[in-house]
Amino acid sequence: MSSAPFEGNDDIVLPFAVEPLDVRGRVVRLGPSIDTLLARHNYPDAVARVVGEAAALTVMLGASLKLEGRFQLQTKTDGIIDMVVVDFNAPDRLRATARFDKEKLEALGAGSLKTGDLLGSGYLAMTIDQGTDRSRYQGVVALEGQSFEEAAHQYFRQSEQIPTQVRLAVAEQFENGRHTYRAGGLMIQFLPTSPDRLRQADLAPGDIPEGHPSHDLDAPSEDDAWVEAKHLLATVEDHELVDPAVSSERLLYRLFHERGVRVFEGQHVHEECTCSHDRIMAMMRRFSPEDRRDMVGENGRIGVTCEFCSEFYDLDPTAVEAEIAKSEA
Repeated sequence: MSSAPFEGNDDIVLPFAVEPLDVRGRVVRLGPSIDTLLARHNYPDAVARVVGEAAALTVMLGASLKLEGRFQLQTKTDGIIDMVVVDFNAPDRLRATARFDKEKLEALGAGSLKTGDLLGSGYLAMTIDQGTDRSRYQGVVALEGQSFEEAAHQYFRQSEQIPTQVRLAVAEQFENGRHTYRAGGLMIQFLPTSPDRLRQADLAPGDIPEGHPSHDLDAPSEDDAWVEAKHLLATVEDHELVDPAVSSERLLYRLFHERGVRVFEGQHVHEECTCSHDRIMAMMRRFSPEDRRDMVGENGRIGVTCEFCSEFYDLDPTAVEAEIAKSEA
């Protein structure tokens, strides 16, 4: 196993290849970045775990952007968590937010809640934006109570048509006198040189019931190499994806040492919001003067809180109007 040096096991995306199996993939390990992100919002544990899974998946997919750009994962559903938005600004900036019904969540108690149960039904959209309309791409997957792992598999089947398997995990641990969060993920993709080996089973053929002779008539058998890769991935346990004592390289060696795994240069990531005074002012300019006057509170100020990082901007209405007038002059 070859590797490029990097410091630490946390907040890193590590690409790799298992060439004998025609497999490429990435491992993501989030430590301080995801803990800082979640601490800004003080989410209940169930919500924090869902956001952690979404963040790990977003970083894992967004790290494929070769140039500066943004990869965004967004859900809109009828569940207790009716919205999750995660932004990965290449090459290394992560931010996220979620909206949930606190009363409904508390009514369910502290039992074990699965991601799909909390999200409910709706859709998941994955958007790649590299700065121009021409390079913007969006794939949408229907959510019907499935996990982020299952939704990712569906996305790649219908949008990318690349055999893909994903594992995600989130854990809470007690560290330095407080509870902290960690998240991790591992993705493998089957990329043989022969297009014929990429063939996958078609989606379910409409109203033909399972078990009918025509149902699986044209379904191709899976490539042996891909079957082996999926079997190896299935042996990964959640704690291996989040354990700070198990580096990404060590995990890959455990999985693929018999076949040989090649590790490429890792990319560090960190939590960072893109909000700023200039962005807040750009937003304010989109409102009419009447709307801006309605924003003034009892204290005579305009207060704006960033939904991603919870940063509060305390604005003087007179200064806001003067700055807008200057920019429009």
